[in-house]
Amino acid sequence: MIALSPDRTTFREAMARIGAAVNIITTTTTTGDVGMTVSAVCSVTDDPATVLVCIGRSSRQYHHFSTAGIICINVLSHEHEVLSPIFAGKGDIGMTERFTHGKWIRLATGAPVLESAAASLDCTVSRSVDIGTHTVFFCAVQAVHLGSSVSGLVYHGRAYHRIPQKQA
Repeated sequence: MIALSPDRTTFREAMARIGAAVNIITTTTTTGDVGMTVSAVCSVTDDPATVLVCIGRSSRQYHHFSTAGIICINVLSHEHEVLSPIFAGKGDIGMTERFTHGKWIRLATGAPVLESAAASLDCTVSRSVDIGTHTVFFCAVQAVHLGSSVSGLVYHGRAYHRIPQKQA
C-alpha cells in the first residue's frame, strides 16, 4: 500500500512499526502524584542534558503535566511490563492506587521516581511547543537514577518486547 499523503490511520500504523522504549512519566501536584505511560521520549542533547516528552493534549493527565513544571521519565525494564497498562489507565485504576505498585522515591524535583527503573531522569520543563494534537515538553535533566537493568522493554507492533541485555 502506497500513500503519498497519508491519512491518520496509515500514519499511526507506520508509527506502530517503530520500536520505542516504554516509560512512565510522573509529576507531583498540590493534589498528589500523577503518572502515565508514554513512548514518545528521546534525547535532545547531552550538554546541557535535555530530553523531550510528547503528551497528547486530550490525555486526562495532560493538564497536570502542563502546569507542574516538573517531569520524571522512568525507563522501564522487562520486569515492569505489568506497570505499563496500569499507568496507561487500563482497568480504570485510580491515580493513588497506581503508585501502590512498585517502590517510589524522590530526587531533586520531588516527582515520583520508580526505584527499580532501568533509568530515571528527573527534570524541570524548560520549554513546551504545541504541534498538532500534542505538546512537546523540553526537559532539563536535574538528576539521574540508574537502576540495575537486566533487559529493556520496547513497544513495537502494538505489543511489548523484551530486549535482552548483552551477555559479557
